[in-house]
Amino acid sequence: MGSSALLFTAAFPNSLFKEGLPLLAFVAYIPIFILIQEIALPVSVLWGALYGYLSYALFNYWLSVFHPLAGIVVGVIYLTYFAILFPLLKLSEYLFPKKYYILQWLLWLSYEYLRTKGFLGYAYGITGYSQWNMGPLIQIADIGGVWLVSALVVFPSVYLAALYGRWNKERSAFKIGKDVGAAVAWVLALIATLVYGYMRPLNYTGAPVKRLALIQHNADPWRGGLPAYRRNFEVLKRLSLEAIQQEPSLDLVVWSETAFVPRIYWHTTYRDDPESYVLVKELLDFLATQSVPYVIGNDDARLEVNEEGRWERVDYNAVMLFEKGEEQGIYRKIHLVPFTEHFPYKKQLPWVYEALRNADTHFWKKGTEYTVFESSGLRFATPICFEDTFGYLSREFVRRGAEIIVNLTNDAWAHSLACQMQHATMAVFRAVENRRSVVRATASGQTCAIDPNGKITAMGEPFTETYLIAAVPLVSEATLYTAWGDWAAYLFVGAALGGLLLGLVREGHRFLTSSFRRRKIES
Repeated sequence: MGSSALLFTAAFPNSLFKEGLPLLAFVAYIPIFILIQEIALPVSVLWGALYGYLSYALFNYWLSVFHPLAGIVVGVIYLTYFAILFPLLKLSEYLFPKKYYILQWLLWLSYEYLRTKGFLGYAYGITGYSQWNMGPLIQIADIGGVWLVSALVVFPSVYLAALYGRWNKERSAFKIGKDVGAAVAWVLALIATLVYGYMRPLNYTGAPVKRLALIQHNADPWRGGLPAYRRNFEVLKRLSLEAIQQEPSLDLVVWSETAFVPRIYWHTTYRDDPESYVLVKELLDFLATQSVPYVIGNDDARLEVNEEGRWERVDYNAVMLFEKGEEQGIYRKIHLVPFTEHFPYKKQLPWVYEALRNADTHFWKKGTEYTVFESSGLRFATPICFEDTFGYLSREFVRRGAEIIVNLTNDAWAHSLACQMQHATMAVFRAVENRRSVVRATASGQTCAIDPNGKITAMGEPFTETYLIAAVPLVSEATLYTAWGDWAAYLFVGAALGGLLLGLVREGHRFLTSSFRRRKIES
């Protein structure tokens, strides 16, 4: 079990291997599927819980840097998920003694999709993401998203573990013939994927190009109060001017998530904090002198009427577009990070809410609009930080006309290259799924440009003050994923539920039939 957790962690970017070892993902789960063969159904709950906690403690170790509670919370969530999944995987063996590995494969893929849904939705560790730098293999993401890649990568583990289990029982009588069909099907699927992967990439030579300056000021913007906010502003301003001097024909300058912390709208409207207002005014005065549009991450505070009918201040994690010092549009983060940015159960669990408030969290209100900005002849959308780890958001932006995905991120709080790489590599899939260029402007790394084929074409040095000038092609290719979304995941979930139901009904029928016969003989 420990070996499986290590293989899983090593397959992704980690503290030892910056880019991860993606081939390990094809065999990472063999030890736990063999373990499941050897344990009884009741204890599979405990083994699942242990595996879930251990694997995510290793994989997301950097969460504990933010706060020890964060690592514990994620560990407990995955402890719970695997405590449910392992018994289902074991049950598959009872329901389908000969071909149980097919149902196990479907259950695993269903788990990967379902865990990205709802309040606890979290996409880190989806198996397909480990293949981010295997160019030909990930091109099928434009058909069915990361889920098709996961399907291809997970299957060898369940199949080889099942083969080992049968060999262990039959020994000298073992013949692979019984299961060769599944292996042939997988090999054919792999060949088809690779053929597609070599033929599908776009040739975007000749496509229109836009030039964006992505500014990385190398600081956690929330640390240090007003003096640090001013220092960060000076660094952002200096780097932006250096970028403009290097490339005068820039189309956009992009600052990272909440790069400028003082609330622009709030302080210019209410002026209840003179020092913060002075800094905001300096920003607006600077922007008024700029001929290039600026995209800036900011805390957007407004007065709104709450459920009790009273006015109160609410904060949105926002992105604002400025042209010559005037705000031209705003996007407010829709998919907030559970616990640290959003906890909707204040009334039901007030003690958890207070504990989170006391643990240096900053709660935001959810945005509701899929804003697509338009400036310099470019239509673009700006998912914020965590939002580029989910396929559905970028897909919706593209459906609404976005030509480029511009992600603004702050991972500086983790002080971890592994954290930043795990996050950036998921953005690769957003490019392939929708055949759009993706750029990332981050606080401390990985600031980068990704082409519509999922290739990272440029990346800034992490943990340095720097900027990246990205020349990104505009393409308008339509993809099946953009049109149909997560259809492949729905198919896996439906097939898994159908398989479980079929097996349970069949076993129930056998039990009733045998009971009836036994009573008939006894009578």
